[in-house]
Amino acid sequence: MADNITLSAGVRQNLLTLQSTADMMSSVQNKLATGLKVNSALDNPNSFFTASGLNSRASDLSNLLEDMGQSLQTIKAADEGISTITDLVESAKAKANQALQSQSQFERAKFAAQYNNLLEQIEDVAKDSSYKGKNLLAGDGNDLTTIFNEDATSKLKVGAVDYTDSTLSTGLNLSDLVEGQGGATSFQIEGGETTLTLDDGAGTTLNSSSLLVDGDDFISGDDFVIRDATATPGAQLTIAVDGTTTVQDIIDGINSIAGVRAEFDESNGELTVISNDSLTMHSVGTTSASLSSLTAAAITTSSTKLSESGSYKVGDTLTLTDGNNFELGSIEIEEDTTVDDLTTFIDDFAGVSATFNTTTGKLALESETDLAFTSDNANFNASAFTADTDGVNIAALKDSGFATDNAINRVVDKLNNALENLRSQASEFGTNLSTVEIRQDYTKSMINTLAEGAGKLTLADSNQEGANLLALQTRQQLASTSLSFASQADQTVLSLF
Repeated sequence: MADNITLSAGVRQNLLTLQSTADMMSSVQNKLATGLKVNSALDNPNSFFTASGLNSRASDLSNLLEDMGQSLQTIKAADEGISTITDLVESAKAKANQALQSQSQFERAKFAAQYNNLLEQIEDVAKDSSYKGKNLLAGDGNDLTTIFNEDATSKLKVGAVDYTDSTLSTGLNLSDLVEGQGGATSFQIEGGETTLTLDDGAGTTLNSSSLLVDGDDFISGDDFVIRDATATPGAQLTIAVDGTTTVQDIIDGINSIAGVRAEFDESNGELTVISNDSLTMHSVGTTSASLSSLTAAAITTSSTKLSESGSYKVGDTLTLTDGNNFELGSIEIEEDTTVDDLTTFIDDFAGVSATFNTTTGKLALESETDLAFTSDNANFNASAFTADTDGVNIAALKDSGFATDNAINRVVDKLNNALENLRSQASEFGTNLSTVEIRQDYTKSMINTLAEGAGKLTLADSNQEGANLLALQTRQQLASTSLSFASQADQTVLSLF
């Protein structure tokens, strides 16, 4: 039907102008609405595809930027773990130095136990230093790779270390210490007593400096013999009596027997013999005779005086020491010192316990460390689990790892090496952390650069397009007016009718 309508040249020209203006207005409005001057390859193929490439690279880098952020957090988690582990290692070193300041094996054993607790915490911290399943302090399988560009030709690999096992030589190389394991022993407290009067047979008693031959029990050539009272008695002491042998020689001889002691009363010539074992005393020779005998028995009453045992006499000093010769304490035997006093004395020390058995008469000792129980009386012989003529010894089944200065110094050396290892690893992680942060900042800038470049190719200038729209609106109004004028010119023919 349009082909049957005939328009004048002026109207047709104005109509074409209006149509062209409308198309242009539509294009400008689209640019204002989208903010893009190139919306498709039809608008500008070169700009469109160039901008598309730039935007694609920016998108790829944005994805990598997220991975960099996660890598940063993983390294930070490891760095915080190392910082905490360093503090714990320094605390362990402080424990070792504290142990050096004490000579007490018991205190050192306690420090060893605290040291082991710190090592356990070190391993726990290392195990807890993971981020999203990746732990740079957990060794194999935990290496971290961070990619910095879209084709993966630029990347950083952070190697994991293993601090979850503090004993590894490739890690901290710190071993748990033996905390020590105590030992036990017991000894019998027993005694018996007999008294022998030394005189000349005429009522005159001997004194300690008197010659034995001045008495009525010995002549020169006799032997003074003490035997134990077993079924097959053996001689405990034999003293050949001659014209120079004094009462004091007999006293000294008796006191040389372990667990036997002699007390001589100058006022009445009574020689009292106190023994842990049953004994008989004999004069052997021309005047052979049984001089005296005693029957020893286990002391089972805790209130019994220690001086009634052959191992203790008034004035003795008993001392407790550990394996480092550190003196725990001492007690002096007095006239009224009882078995209970001795038990309490031993039991009062930390790490040592004593129990007296009133049935067997044995004093049981338990100690967490090596322990020696000695006396300044050479005659002291509490029959020990480990025979020792000088006293009672308890050897710990295991000494603690801090038992000696040399052992502690070896641990300190290892701790110093561990601190160097930690500081070196912290420095390495710090360098890696800085590298990733720098590359992260660079990637952010590169993404902005790419996006900006793509925008310059495709983004519309809203000010310019607004001006264009205003101009097109004006043109449209003018074209409409022009079309009206052209139509009016065609209408003049109506005036002929």
